Amino acid sequence: MRTLDTLQFDNTYARLPEAFHQAVFPTPYSDSCVVAFSPEAASLIDLAPTEASRPEFARQLTLSLPMPGSWPIAQAYAGHQFGSFVPELGDGRAILLGEAVGAQPHVWNRYRNLSARRWDLHLKGAGRTRFSRGFDGRAVLRSCIREYLASEAMEALGIPTSRAMAVLGSRDPVFRETPEPGAMLLRLAPSHLRFGSFEYFYHSRRLEELHQLADYAIGTHFPTLDRGESPYAGLLREVTLRTAELIAHWQAYGFTHGVMNTDNFSLLGFTLDYGPFGFIEAFNPGHVSNHSDHAGVYAFANQPQVGFFNLQCLVRALSPLLTREEAEEALAGYEPALGQCYLGLMADRLGLLHRRPEDEELIGDLLPRLEGVDYTLFFRELASLSTAGQAAPDPLFLSGIAPAPDAISPWLLRYQARLRAEASDDATRRAHMNRVNPRFILRNHHAQQAIELAMQGDYSGVASLHEVLRRPFDEQPGREAYSRPAPAGTPAPVISCSS
Repeated sequence: MRTLDTLQFDNTYARLPEAFHQAVFPTPYSDSCVVAFSPEAASLIDLAPTEASRPEFARQLTLSLPMPGSWPIAQAYAGHQFGSFVPELGDGRAILLGEAVGAQPHVWNRYRNLSARRWDLHLKGAGRTRFSRGFDGRAVLRSCIREYLASEAMEALGIPTSRAMAVLGSRDPVFRETPEPGAMLLRLAPSHLRFGSFEYFYHSRRLEELHQLADYAIGTHFPTLDRGESPYAGLLREVTLRTAELIAHWQAYGFTHGVMNTDNFSLLGFTLDYGPFGFIEAFNPGHVSNHSDHAGVYAFANQPQVGFFNLQCLVRALSPLLTREEAEEALAGYEPALGQCYLGLMADRLGLLHRRPEDEELIGDLLPRLEGVDYTLFFRELASLSTAGQAAPDPLFLSGIAPAPDAISPWLLRYQARLRAEASDDATRRAHMNRVNPRFILRNHHAQQAIELAMQGDYSGVASLHEVLRRPFDEQPGREAYSRPAPAGTPAPVISCSS
């Protein structure tokens, strides 16, 4: 395995013209320590886990000490934020250190023929850049811990995501509503190209750079596109399908992103930029995870249509490279792809191994009955339902997680009848359901407890929670508390874009 000194670095994006980025070094804190480290994420770049225990580790990641071959830049992009266009955003507090070459393949792209073996090393909270817009370029400890835990939890759930390798803490204060400990997060991703990267050049009418960016994206990240058609039409179609599949995963597992701006949407179709996110606990389709989203623009139920809006923004940015027919054809594939992926995921969660036409109605009729039910535990406990005999299912097995178990009884009768039509026994079905329905998700109150300990210099809570979230489908005896909802009356943490 490699050390930071022996990583093979490149930075293909830095070789693009200056209009695409700014060359800039991180601004270190006066002190840094390792708050959290993910050996699983580090293995993607073949980095030895012992590196995190070296005294120089934090200083090298912030480039206070040289990291051979690193070529740090801040990327330029624009974006639609809550529907309004902002012509210049860019990396205002994050710096792309470089690309680790010869690393592990992007296994979450298993449903695509993508063989790239490069991972961006992206340092969040790294200080001011020319895109900082008057802000301090810093991140606070709580937000870095939340992104670290979320991205590693999403990976374990099988949801396409950027990864988080390390959180670096500092005693230096960062001023938000109140002074908070500063931190940096080292993020790994195959690319940090965003929808807003293309909007940046389109809306400023720099069409030569737009063309160059599209060619870079295809050559670097989509080299297997069919060369018999317009490569730009192929790019848009591929991005559309990946975006649809990503949001289908979010909806199936109850994840709310919170800030679905086009500058936070990955061109490669993975979850990027964790801010005021949240997993739904008591099911509510109108759930809003972002305290600042007063109008519920990015509410859980709105995510599919926001994804389509973002794709429309991307189509507009790519319009000089496409015909209208090519754009319309690509966009027309979004809703069917999302629906097909979502229904497949939900059928798996319900243990329906042999699909039938009526399954779509069964799935659609379930969600309105789950209002107030713990979304994650419902599916986990549903596996215990028996199809033996002819007795009606007893809804009391849901009494601990459903406020009104009787409300779901009619649906359970239909579901039980549907399961009897499956050519599998209860044990086989239960084993399958427990492989796709997690016992553990990242719950806000557990994250908050780990953060509060970390603010006092105790990082054991972060490590323990990370260890649980790495194996969300296992029972993990002795760790049952991590699966439980917050006690009644526990105030919900206020999570906003302030980080």
